[in-house]
Amino acid sequence: MIGPVAFLAPWLLLGFVALPVLWWLLRAVPPAPGRKVFPGVRLLLGLRDPERMPERTPWWLLALRMAALAAAILAFAGPVLNPRPAGTNDPLLVLIDGGWGDAPDWNRRMDRAAAALGDADRTARQAAVVSMAEPPPPGEPLPWRSGSAWRERLAGLVPAAWAPDRAGWAAWIAGQADGQAGAFETLWIEDGIGHGGEAELARALLAHGPVTVVAPPQTALALTPPRLEDGEMRVRALRADAGGPRPVGVLALGPDPNGIERVLGSATASFAPGEDAADLVLDLPMELRNRVGRVQLSDGRSAAGVALADDSVRRRKVGLISGRPDGEAQELNDPLHYLRKALEPFAEVIEAPLSEMLSAAPDVIILADVGTIGEAEEGQLVPWVEKGGLLLRFAGPRLAQSGAGQLEDDPLLPVRLRAGGRSIGGAMSWGAPRRLRPFPEDGPFAGLAVPQDVDISSQVMAQPDPDLPDRVLASLEDGTPLVTGRALGDGRVVLFHVTASADWSSLPLSGLFVQMLERLTQSAGGFGAAPETLAGTVWTPLQVLDGFGALGTPSLVAGVPGERLAEARPSPETPPGIYAGGERRVALNVMRQDDRLRPLAALPDGVRVETLDLPDEIRLGPWLIGVALLLLAVDVLATLLVSGRLRRGMRVGAAAGALLFVVAMGLGQRAAAQEGTDAATIYAANQTVLAYVRTGNARVDAVSDAGLKGLSGALFDRTSIEPADPVAIDIETDDISLYPFLYWPVVETQPALSGAAVTRVNDYLRYGGMILFDTRDADLGGVSSATTPSGRALQRVAADLDIPPLETVPHDHVLTRTFYLLQDFPGRWANAPVWVEASVDPQAVEGVPFRNLNDGVTPVVIGGNDWAAAWAVGANGQPLFPVGRGIAGERQREMALRFGVNLIMYAMTGNYKSDQVHVPALLDRLGQ
Repeated sequence: MIGPVAFLAPWLLLGFVALPVLWWLLRAVPPAPGRKVFPGVRLLLGLRDPERMPERTPWWLLALRMAALAAAILAFAGPVLNPRPAGTNDPLLVLIDGGWGDAPDWNRRMDRAAAALGDADRTARQAAVVSMAEPPPPGEPLPWRSGSAWRERLAGLVPAAWAPDRAGWAAWIAGQADGQAGAFETLWIEDGIGHGGEAELARALLAHGPVTVVAPPQTALALTPPRLEDGEMRVRALRADAGGPRPVGVLALGPDPNGIERVLGSATASFAPGEDAADLVLDLPMELRNRVGRVQLSDGRSAAGVALADDSVRRRKVGLISGRPDGEAQELNDPLHYLRKALEPFAEVIEAPLSEMLSAAPDVIILADVGTIGEAEEGQLVPWVEKGGLLLRFAGPRLAQSGAGQLEDDPLLPVRLRAGGRSIGGAMSWGAPRRLRPFPEDGPFAGLAVPQDVDISSQVMAQPDPDLPDRVLASLEDGTPLVTGRALGDGRVVLFHVTASADWSSLPLSGLFVQMLERLTQSAGGFGAAPETLAGTVWTPLQVLDGFGALGTPSLVAGVPGERLAEARPSPETPPGIYAGGERRVALNVMRQDDRLRPLAALPDGVRVETLDLPDEIRLGPWLIGVALLLLAVDVLATLLVSGRLRRGMRVGAAAGALLFVVAMGLGQRAAAQEGTDAATIYAANQTVLAYVRTGNARVDAVSDAGLKGLSGALFDRTSIEPADPVAIDIETDDISLYPFLYWPVVETQPALSGAAVTRVNDYLRYGGMILFDTRDADLGGVSSATTPSGRALQRVAADLDIPPLETVPHDHVLTRTFYLLQDFPGRWANAPVWVEASVDPQAVEGVPFRNLNDGVTPVVIGGNDWAAAWAVGANGQPLFPVGRGIAGERQREMALRFGVNLIMYAMTGNYKSDQVHVPALLDRLGQ
């Protein structure tokens, strides 16, 4: 719809061009004697009338006309406020790091890239967009295309979960110097973190042309893997720019008893000035700590901002078995007494017969002075150890007697034992008790301080076999072994050559005893094992992280050998995530315990540095045209005033005319707005239209529009519903009553609703409308938690809305069978819960698999799976965004479309399919 101003502007511009021509003609052709040719026109044009005009035109009138002319000349010159620097005529290479460091402000980076591509497209320059998180293409040139073609592809770019390979791309670009790349200009959008190779990359780019580096205002943060210290879970936050103080917060997430992921705890800290690391402590009860699946930053999502927890931070189950019968020893002589006290802070202790204990799936079994192990028990223990268990044995009189002088290796002992123990006053006596030697740096007890008051008075001795030195984990000052161990399958067998009580040593009375037991139990089944213990195993990914730090199902990722996994860094072949090997679980995180972030290395001279925020260009031409037209109107009035023709009546007429003009303009604008509103109302009333809430974020709105177009196409192809093109609505002003379905993408900047909007939305929900609230954050923390920016925005929106009680979609909800039979509802993300109105008094009907749910249709559906991105298609009908990988990803996209079809059918037809619960009664009545 063309408004009055837009309609009149070309005619006013034409009049402005025609005025000088008419002025020249009237001056060049003077009137005949006694006649006046167009006196009014001559007067309006400023031509002197001897009877009316003064001899000279006033200077201020000339200045006014000169100003109008100057404004017109400047307008046609095309002035621009905040102009972007002019580039070369060479092609433009937009180079993006594309790793996890780009994830927190990915949208801003894409906007910056889109602006550069738009500039290149206006000047008809070729462009290419390259993500350095992908490996360089061997033997292929840069993918030059038009800027508009690349702008369409930007929506499908996502950050990777690993660091960019700057060194590899530097070598590849340097190899293009004499090849087909030629000269080009580079815009490098970097993440501010030093990953290595940045200086070499800049030099390679400068060899081809100018280089502009776009630096972020703040670098992304990272987390090291969680660890247990003194019964507390700790993580370390890292930053690259060790500047002033900066607050940081983390959330611990894991499943609740119903299997739904929740926030189990949180912690906050602050980087000290000049420090690049900050420790955060999550003081959680044992039950919650064992449920923690990952720890993530509360703000600034990225793959490195998520620390996955594996078996290494889970509270262990430890089974205790003593060789002494119950009641034989007093409490202080009971070997299990010291073990119970030592294990209490960090382990769950189980005491039961061996067969019952194994059914409880313990991580560690401790045998205290157990001598002979029967064949049946050995047949149970050996397979358990080989699957990853830790068998911890303590010596004593029974073990010394049963294992002494054995000729063959016992699978449940790490070494062969000699006949006769070593003790003060014994056959192999000491003159005095022996102390401990410092622990080896490559052993499980490395770093533990050895107290001087711990002494050993007796021990069982090991046979001096050739492999004995490789099995010693701790020894005495004379070199004799105190603790030995060896691998057995995926597990280990460890022997303390002293008793678990204070009979043979003072070790159980010391704090060192607690620390040694904690080290051993926490290494059971976790990633703390040495690489050689993983040799020969294959680990398969269960869940992998994307660049934004969301967990998803892997696809096309083969098994990883154990040796490689122990030393692996995240890459396309080994993405960060949870890997499984039998019953064991290993977390491969982006960062490791000893990692640090460093800032971007110094770049060579000649590189131009810009900020990520680029001010918008403002073209001043239209404004100057308006100023010129306004000055001409003033000139007309001034000419009439100077000539004396602007009498009082004329003044009244001019004022009335001006007033009428203003009123006409206002009525025209109102009529245009009314006509536009009427057209939108007629369109929505005569068509089936899906609508989305306009957020003000251009990228989010574009994705919503493309997503509803893709869903509308699927509905048209698969169902009897034939939707028209989707529309965007302003929730504050537009009438939403005619739309059966609203898709509402929740953005961080979403303000609270006004009173009028609240009333409008509540009426919509009460009288049959349905809104899909999509936080697009994989529902981190759940809809009831304000742990993400989108979650907080949703709470602001929903604060005054009449939203009913919610529950996750039950397995027998009508939404699971409206058109397709579904059990989950993925979008671009998967595995996040979807919330609907809780059912009222659900009654089960005998012989029917579905409940008799409430008659109403849920007015709201809430989730965070980013459905619009999964539905979105481009002008050519092809998907715009990647969903998963390979076949599994396409399957997920198909399931997302099926969920959309079910949702719209549910919104349009209600819960008619719940009438299936009445089928048995109807058939029974017909049979009668």
